[in-house]
Amino acid sequence: MFISFIREVNETVGQHPLERLRRYDARAIAQYYRFRPWLTIWRTLRIVFSFLSFFLGLQLDRLQNLEEQHKLKRADQLRRTLISLGPTFIKVGQALSTRPDLVRKDFLEELTKLQDQLPPFPNHIAFSIIERELNRPLEESYRQISLEPVAAASLGQVYRARLFSGEEVAVKVQRPNLMPVLTLDLYLMRWAASWLSPWLPLNLGHDLTLIVDEFGNKLFEEVDYLNEGRNAEKFATNFRGDPRVKVPAIYWRYSSQRVLTLEWIHGFKLTDAERIREAGLAKDDLIEIGVTTGLQQLLEHGFFHADPHPGNLFAMAPQCPVDSKAPTEPLRAQMAYIDFGMMDQLDETTKENLVDAVVHLINRDYDDLAKDFVKLGFLTPDVDIQPIIPALEDVFSSAIGESVRDFNFKTITDRFSELMYDYPFRVPAKFALIIRSLVTQEGIALTINPNFRIVEVALPYVAKRLLTGESPEIRRRLLEVLFKGGRFQWHRLENLIAVARTKGNFDLLPSAQLGLQYLLSDEGKYLRQQLVIALTDDDRLHTEEVQRLWNLIKDELQPARLFNAALGALVEFTPLVSTAIIPGGHRS
Repeated sequence: MFISFIREVNETVGQHPLERLRRYDARAIAQYYRFRPWLTIWRTLRIVFSFLSFFLGLQLDRLQNLEEQHKLKRADQLRRTLISLGPTFIKVGQALSTRPDLVRKDFLEELTKLQDQLPPFPNHIAFSIIERELNRPLEESYRQISLEPVAAASLGQVYRARLFSGEEVAVKVQRPNLMPVLTLDLYLMRWAASWLSPWLPLNLGHDLTLIVDEFGNKLFEEVDYLNEGRNAEKFATNFRGDPRVKVPAIYWRYSSQRVLTLEWIHGFKLTDAERIREAGLAKDDLIEIGVTTGLQQLLEHGFFHADPHPGNLFAMAPQCPVDSKAPTEPLRAQMAYIDFGMMDQLDETTKENLVDAVVHLINRDYDDLAKDFVKLGFLTPDVDIQPIIPALEDVFSSAIGESVRDFNFKTITDRFSELMYDYPFRVPAKFALIIRSLVTQEGIALTINPNFRIVEVALPYVAKRLLTGESPEIRRRLLEVLFKGGRFQWHRLENLIAVARTKGNFDLLPSAQLGLQYLLSDEGKYLRQQLVIALTDDDRLHTEEVQRLWNLIKDELQPARLFNAALGALVEFTPLVSTAIIPGGHRS
């Protein structure tokens, strides 16, 4: 009893041995709990009996035909079970709360309360943590601070405050004694992953322990509030030219590893349909912002938000920022990201391979898509991909169907689960977070608009990126789209333009100007040759294809605008470039 009392005192004041860990270390955690079997046995029994009680209740309701009468009771029981089991299981519930297509409506309504309606810990402990972390009395840090938390999450709780300089801020305080709970759950999850792997479909569990380790790494990063502040500033830098996205400023003087002070956001949860309607915000615009910024994070910046549940995404009434890159049309909605604890970074090679996979999917080039899966780590290099190509075609063709409106990640993940039984696919640890992020964002969009289809936003975004990209990488991918087997694909250019214009806000002139500049450059020499070949391919002039293309774009290419675009392109046409395309051109 005396030993357990000393342990409780030590852990209360933050002296638990694992508190010294600053990074996730599976070996150190295993070493600690291997010699404390009573902790692991007790925790395992608690988890098993907590869920056993819930599932027995469901079975009893089914046997007694009381499912309808008790559905709210069981939903509440599930939420309370997850809360009682702590942060790890709360995060599982948060992820499920964004999937209306996976979770029953009655359960869904309860699980959404896990986003920011969790039981808070006592205020005197929270204020004591603030004073200890900032090394000064509370009244010297904030002019005002709410007497109760305005929100409580899995890892901490938030107070509304005001600085002496006048700024309104949110003060995020970490829960006490997190490490003992998190590390024990991670240890048990890793043990379960290693035990379950042999029983899962081919290679589905091959790297299951690595997926747990990836989750552990992210969880340790999330409990470091200084890391979260740095993530927020990096994210803000990536979107500094986009007035649709709001990122709160960090007040470093009032922040530490366990306390974070940041700008207060005046908004409401993205899934609060009633308040969105009352505020007159455009639901479709919010969905488009969410999807396009998600794609930008993955395909452009490589730095992405891995935990975009509704408690971390806020809808805002549009503001009017002074920005040279601001759109000419007035904003009808803005979206704020407010939690940057769980982020991840893609290296340049992975990002480029991911973009290639998207391009090959659009083109339905399933042989190249299979090679992309090898590059991305879903297949090992020694696997024979020839038998897999027809299976990929079957999965994606069935998912997309005759109309891209039928495409969604739920369909793809379901079909891929079936594919795992027959082919040696595996899920790389890093992509577990990417898949979770994409599925969660789609779930949020489905909550706002049940008829939402992700490709209605995603494909126009990709098409615009290809048609307007100025980087060599984007131009290379555009050429890959337009040429196959050395032949120009007229229909693909038509499809790209048509898809890019489906949202009704794509101006073709800047792309035409960029295209002309590229054609006149050294880099465009190959393309000039290929276009001449394309126009005269099969020993005939392709006037019919040119006419179809002209009919598609002629309404936008008014003579005056076309002349100005050509003039703008020629302004960039330097003497050095001219010598590259005009034989005998004068060199100064």
